[in-house]
Amino acid sequence: MYLDSAYIAKYYVNEPDAHLVRDLIRRSSDICSSSWALIEVTCVFKRHVVERSLTAAQGGELLDLFRDHVSTGFWNFIPITQALLSRTAGLVRSLPPTVPIRAGDAIHLATALDASEHEIWTNDRHLLAAAAHLGLTGKTVKAK
Repeated sequence: MYLDSAYIAKYYVNEPDAHLVRDLIRRSSDICSSSWALIEVTCVFKRHVVERSLTAAQGGELLDLFRDHVSTGFWNFIPITQALLSRTAGLVRSLPPTVPIRAGDAIHLATALDASEHEIWTNDRHLLAAAAHLGLTGKTVKAK
């Protein structure tokens, strides 16, 4: 199961639908993502500290827990290589001109495809829209 960085961050931070994402992760095995998530998740913690929804100490504790999970293999991060970046650029070019895409989202899409994933879990509407154009099924949790 491929998760984007936002879903990995929701495992740690109480954001909308975080409890549903945690349940999804706990029920799953073989979770993967791009190593780009190392940066993005760290930035999510930083943003929460800046916005004061977390104290600096809480942000540091979450970052330590995240790093511990990374080092113990809880998250399967797929490395970013030059070849992956080249394929990512090609994917961006192949998207219709009406489909917006950010660099990090493009890296996630290319990584999911390289990992032979068929689905990508995210709450990012732009990533969900782009996924459909690349043959990936965008999935999201929704409160009932």
